[in-house]
Amino acid sequence: MAAGSHITRLLTAWQGGDRGALDELTPIVYDELRRLAERYMRQEASGHTLQATALVHEAYARLANSEVTLENRAHLLAFMARLMRQLLVDHARARKSAKRGAGLERVTLDETVMVSEDACGQVLELDAVLEELRAFDELKSRIIEMRFFGGLTYEEAARALNISESTLDRELRLAKAWLRHRLQGC
Repeated sequence: MAAGSHITRLLTAWQGGDRGALDELTPIVYDELRRLAERYMRQEASGHTLQATALVHEAYARLANSEVTLENRAHLLAFMARLMRQLLVDHARARKSAKRGAGLERVTLDETVMVSEDACGQVLELDAVLEELRAFDELKSRIIEMRFFGGLTYEEAARALNISESTLDRELRLAKAWLRHRLQGC
């Protein structure tokens, strides 16, 4: 059985009430989720109190307690990317509130790496801008989330969103232009 169809079968079983299916699914996608978490953590300041493993485990705990409907591997990765992003945002908010008054720093969005001395502020600013984008164009926001935070390929993201790759490409180019404009404060 192909890995993708096996994942889909396990997701269907888990969502149908088979709690053991999630346990079986975990080792199949764990390495991919760990790489995704490590990608997130490279964007964070050195000495971050969260580790990639803890990020994956916390995201899995939230997944296990959710009632989301996941159709396939791409949907699973997109959902886990959103959970990990939210965990980092929550962590950054907690750190920022502890610092009181720390200012936000302007950031850029790059498909490879985001680097900053104040990654906490970057995470919060990027989250706020993505929420602003989501408010008027949810598709573009979801594409950014899947591609940059989820690491999904064009094909995977297009399949998860049920759109063509050419539509995804067009929407992604527009979203990146809007984000670049917004993050530069123009």
